[in-house]
Amino acid sequence: MNGADTAWIIVATALVLFMSLPGLALFYGGLVRARNVLSVFMQVYAIACLMSVLWLAFGYSIAFGEGGSGYWGGLGKMFLIGIDAESLSGTLPEILFFAFQMTFAIITPALIVGAYVERIGFGFVLLFSGLWMLLCYAPVVHWIWGGGMLADGGIFGETGVRDFAGGIVVHETAGIAALVIAVALGPRRHMTTPPHNPGYVFIGAAMLWVGWFGFNGGSQLAADGGAAMALTVTHISAATASLTWALWEVVKYGKASLVGIVTGTIAGLASITPASGFVGPLEALLIGGVAGILCQEAVTVIRNKLKIDDTLDVFAVHGVGGIFGTIMIAVFGAGTWAAQLGGLAVVGVFTFVVSYALVKLCALITPLRVDQETEVNGLDLAVHGERAYDHAS
Repeated sequence: MNGADTAWIIVATALVLFMSLPGLALFYGGLVRARNVLSVFMQVYAIACLMSVLWLAFGYSIAFGEGGSGYWGGLGKMFLIGIDAESLSGTLPEILFFAFQMTFAIITPALIVGAYVERIGFGFVLLFSGLWMLLCYAPVVHWIWGGGMLADGGIFGETGVRDFAGGIVVHETAGIAALVIAVALGPRRHMTTPPHNPGYVFIGAAMLWVGWFGFNGGSQLAADGGAAMALTVTHISAATASLTWALWEVVKYGKASLVGIVTGTIAGLASITPASGFVGPLEALLIGGVAGILCQEAVTVIRNKLKIDDTLDVFAVHGVGGIFGTIMIAVFGAGTWAAQLGGLAVVGVFTFVVSYALVKLCALITPLRVDQETEVNGLDLAVHGERAYDHAS
């Protein structure tokens, strides 16, 4: 065990949890109608709790177990059987590696929340998220990070898929699942309502930015120069994408918005995530610069041309950003084109099929969408018996 590495990953674990609680909850909560903000908080918080238990029970073993195959890790480590404070994973206590990866298993299904807020059944959220994490997310983790079929020596040869911190594992999977649910749900009845609290959106985005240092820097799994570089390029990409998003808004609309610039931040963070361990500051500048415009245009295409109500633009920002960053690894020569494009294709098809099947299955068990009266009046009071404000609009 290395003490410095252990100390850094303890901090990184806290930072990644901070991204979901409260970062993502505030970011998403500020974007919805006032009468739905508590439902968003509840969905993100409940997902964090449920994923923690399921990761302990089965998820970690499926992702990082050693008794399975190239497709999954088996169940030899379920409930952390055989793992104690002295067990090691590299230079880290394995229990810490478990906790660090648990925070990724929390935020990935939580990202999907943005696609279905304001109109989804709470029971469906929990059932779908739990099954999706175990049957979609955890196997993909094994394929790429757990030594499975897409890793080095797998189906793409000695140089497998390069995904440093989750461009494919986190952002592509969450983005595609978000699109599937958004299409299955259909559009909201209040499509033009502006964000009820841009201040929440700003605070949440700022928390996500800080937390992302643990997300990307922690993925080095060591306290060394690689972690420092990953942290630095993460920041550069986020800053640059924020500026290009705002500039593109000025070009198109004559004004730069607060919600826009912070959404650009998230686009830059998602795009650098897969590449953060393989590029330097200049490459990060380019990735962020393109991401701010690319993801904004993706929002326009999905909303206005495809008419898909991915409410908070999960696919356009996270899905497109993660896919773009994954391709840029090949552009900069840090991975092979076959592995990067092949990995995106394999995971994309798998995620679509599993997500679609789970939507259909879960809808047979618990309602997918709330009734019209609940949607119009807001989920906070109707579903959770609380309201965020005295006069919620």
